[in-house]
Amino acid sequence: MRYSRTLLGGLLFNTTLGLATGVHAASKPVNSPVTYQAPYAKKAPRIDGIANDAAWSQAAWRNIDQLTAGVAPTNSDDFSGRYKVVWTKKHLYILAEISDDILIDSHTNPLEHYWDDDALEIFIDENNNGGEHLFTYDAFAYHVSLDNQAVDIGPFLNAADKQANKTNVRLYPHHVTSQWMRSKEAPNKIYWEVKLAAYPDTYKDEYAKKEKPAKPAKLKTGKKIGFMMAYCDSDSPAGRDHFIGDINIKPVNDDKNRGYIDSSVFGVMELVK
Repeated sequence: MRYSRTLLGGLLFNTTLGLATGVHAASKPVNSPVTYQAPYAKKAPRIDGIANDAAWSQAAWRNIDQLTAGVAPTNSDDFSGRYKVVWTKKHLYILAEISDDILIDSHTNPLEHYWDDDALEIFIDENNNGGEHLFTYDAFAYHVSLDNQAVDIGPFLNAADKQANKTNVRLYPHHVTSQWMRSKEAPNKIYWEVKLAAYPDTYKDEYAKKEKPAKPAKLKTGKKIGFMMAYCDSDSPAGRDHFIGDINIKPVNDDKNRGYIDSSVFGVMELVK
C-alpha cells in the first residue's frame, strides 16, 4: 500500500482511498490524559548515537507499537521500537531504540518522498492546544531521515506560491539535532538520539523587518506538550511498508494517519522533576 498527499481546493486528497477529507478538526480537551512523563536532566545527553548518558537512566521507555498505516511488521526484526525523553530548560532530548533489519534511504533529495524512506517521526504541539496544523506552525511533524535531516510541511510563504501550488516542504536544521548508531550487541538495532527545540505556534520562516523571530519555548516543570513518536519503515526502494506510532489514533474514514494533519490525535507529555 502506498500513500501520497495533494492539496486540492483546501481538502486533503488521499490517493490510496480515492476520497477527499476536510482537514479541520476540533481542539483536544484542556484536561487530556498524560501519556508520558519526561524527567528533568541535570546534565543534557550528548547527541552521538551512544545511549550511555546518565540522564537516560532517569526516564521510562514507551513502546512504538501502534499500526498507523500500511501493513503490520512481520516480526520484531522487521520492526520494533521504543523511546524515552528527558528535558532541560532549553531542549527536549529523545532516545529511540529501533530494531529494523533493512534501512532504506533511496531519495537523495531530502524534500522528496521523505515518508517513503526509513525515518523517525516526531510530532510536537508546544502549547498542547490541538487542532489542524497541516499548513501552519500550530504543531510540527518532523521526519528525521537517516542522514539526520529534519523535514516538515510549512505554510505557503505567500498567496502566489499557494496559488501556484509550489512546494512548502522545508528543512529545519535549527530545530532538530540528530545522530544514530548501530548497536554493537545487535546489528539490527540502532540507537537514535535527538535534541529538539520546542518552537511555539508564532514561529515563522520569513520575518518582516520590524518583526522579531520566534524563539524556542522555555521549558519548565509541569508544562504539558502535545507529543507523539512514530517510525516510517521501508523495506525496499518501492516505498514505505508500514508506519508505526505510540498512540492508538481513532480513524477518520478508516484512516489513522492523522498526525501530520491534526495535533488533536497526539498524546500529552508532561515535564516533571
